[in-house]
Amino acid sequence: MLDTESRSSTPRTQSTGALLAALIVGGVTAIMDTTIVAIGLHTLIVDLGAPVATIQWVSTGYLLALAVTIPFVSWAQSRFGGKRLWLFALGLLVLGSTLCASAWNAESLIAFRILQGIGGGIMFPLMQTLAMQNVPAESRTRTMASVSLPAALGPILGPVLGGIVLNWLSWRWLFLVNVPIGVVGWVLALVVLVDERPDPSAPRQGLDVVGGVLLAPALAGLLYGLSNVHAEGGLTRADVLVPGVGGAVLLVAFVLWAAHRAGDALVDVRLFAVRSVRVSSVVLTFVGAALFAGNFLLPLYFQSLRGDDALRAALLLIP
Repeated sequence: MLDTESRSSTPRTQSTGALLAALIVGGVTAIMDTTIVAIGLHTLIVDLGAPVATIQWVSTGYLLALAVTIPFVSWAQSRFGGKRLWLFALGLLVLGSTLCASAWNAESLIAFRILQGIGGGIMFPLMQTLAMQNVPAESRTRTMASVSLPAALGPILGPVLGGIVLNWLSWRWLFLVNVPIGVVGWVLALVVLVDERPDPSAPRQGLDVVGGVLLAPALAGLLYGLSNVHAEGGLTRADVLVPGVGGAVLLVAFVLWAAHRAGDALVDVRLFAVRSVRVSSVVLTFVGAALFAGNFLLPLYFQSLRGDDALRAALLLIP
C-alpha cells in the first residue's frame, strides 16, 4: 500500500481544483483503455481474423501487466518522485495507444496492450496517492470521491464511447481517441503538479527484489492459468494447472517473505490483519471478477449470438 506521507520537502502550492483536473484528465485515459476495448472484441475477431482464445489477450494482457506493475509503484514514487512517475506513465500510455492503433495483427496488438497496461498499472494507484498527499486533511474524503468517480463511470461510459466509435469508424479509433485526451492530461500535469523530487540526502526506500521476483510471476501464473480454463478440459488442462499451481506456490512464498520483512516488503501483508482492509479486499476481488468477466462475455454474446451492432451492445451493458 502506498503511504500518504510526503516524500519530499517541496511545498505544495497547487490548488485542489487544478490538481484534481490534471489527475482526472490524465487518469481517464487509463480508465478508458481498461473498458473501451471490451465492446470492440467482436470487431477485432472479424477484422484481424483471430479466434476468441487469441483476442481475449487484448484484454487479459492489459490486466496482467496492470496487476504485475501496481506493487512496484510505491518504490518507484519514492525513487523518482510522483510528478516524474506520473508523466512517464501517462506518456507510456499515450505511446501505447498510438502503437495499438497501428497494430498489424493480433499478436502486435496484444504486445502494445501490455505496454499500455504497464502505464495504467502505475497510474491507477498513483492518481489516488498524489491526490491524498497534496490536499488538506479536511478535504481528503471529498477528494477521494472525486478521483474515484471516473473509475466508477468507466464501465458504463467506456463501452458506450467504443460503440459510438465503431458505429462510424474503424477499431483503430478505439485507441486513437485516447491520444488527444492523454496529451492534454500530460500538459496539465506538467504545469500543475508540484515536482516533489526525493531529497538526495534522505534515506531511499530499497526495492524488495526477492519480493518482486516472487510476486510478479505469481500473479502472472495465476492470471495466465485462469485465463485458459475456458478451453476444453477446464481445470485439468496442463496450461491451467502448471501456471496456476506454480503461481499459487510463489504467492504463498511471497506472503511468508513479506511477513518476515514487515514494512520493508513490496506489499505490507500485515495490513490484512486489519478487518476493514481484509473484508474490503475480498469484496473488491469479487466485484472485479464479476465486472471484468461481464465486460468480456456480454459484448461477445450480444454481437456474436444476438447479432446486435456495437452501439446497441454497449447500450445494453449500461444496466
